[in-house]
Amino acid sequence: MNSQKKVILPIVLLFVFVNAFLLTSSSFITKWGADKDVLIVANIICFVINLLAFLLQSKSLQNANPNAFVRAVMGGVMLKMLVCIFAVFIYVMSAKEVNKPAVIISMALYILYMAIEIAAILKLNKQKNG
Repeated sequence: MNSQKKVILPIVLLFVFVNAFLLTSSSFITKWGADKDVLIVANIICFVINLLAFLLQSKSLQNANPNAFVRAVMGGVMLKMLVCIFAVFIYVMSAKEVNKPAVIISMALYILYMAIEIAAILKLNKQKNG
């Protein structure tokens, strides 16, 4: 369990760093035309769904059946995809005007979180099988 906490640290650090950046550099964000509040909510959503997917996948690594890991990865992908589609749908329906730069930056955040999650799971898998 200690190695799992160590591996999850980059995801937590990314969340803290992005939130700190968003909270401290409002003028820089508005210069790009992005809405800070949309980015903060997107960061929170990305963090929570990637954390849940990571926990599902790391738990499935303990199972002797290799299909359990594949199911967990596919479940994590479906979870992330459905939550993101639902969040974008709610944003588009509730916003008077959609902030396109914020949506594009949010997609980049999603990809960054996904890359760090994949690297963490591969590292955890290596430690388990090594």
